[in-house]
Amino acid sequence: MQTTQHVFFERSEMKDRHLVRKKIREHIADKAKLPILIFPEGTCINNTSVMMFKKGSFEVGGTIHPVAIKYDPRFGDAFWNSTKYSIMTHVFNVMTSWAIVCNVWYLPPMVKEEGEDAVHFANRVKAVIAAQGGMSVLPWDGGLKRKNVEDSFKEEQQKKYCQIV
Repeated sequence: MQTTQHVFFERSEMKDRHLVRKKIREHIADKAKLPILIFPEGTCINNTSVMMFKKGSFEVGGTIHPVAIKYDPRFGDAFWNSTKYSIMTHVFNVMTSWAIVCNVWYLPPMVKEEGEDAVHFANRVKAVIAAQGGMSVLPWDGGLKRKNVEDSFKEEQQKKYCQIV
């Protein structure tokens, strides 16, 4: 990774965030460099939804080339449910599966619109990716699967459900 210009950072460190943003802007400005591959969700989920994107990827400017990726689990499932399987069990399942089939769609380039902030731009890109992959759009991030849901968030969702019913 060190030979291919990866940018490492600690998400919880504000200094690191600013440094990464600066490095990405410099990279984008240098037309001789290859495009940057960023996974703005920051984690993987079960192939049914697209979670909230981290806004930092959309603050730096430049053109976004969205890619929708969706695994077909018929022959083998690439998704690792870490609450259900150990890493060794997951690796064994992947290595002994018939095949890992992945659909990849390269979508038209997108740029931030005049007056659009990073959050709205990220949501617009996320919606295009989700629509192409036939996935639902989730308003929360991947950290939710690793911690308890706040009661206020549960109550808000319950109120929305009651309104529908």
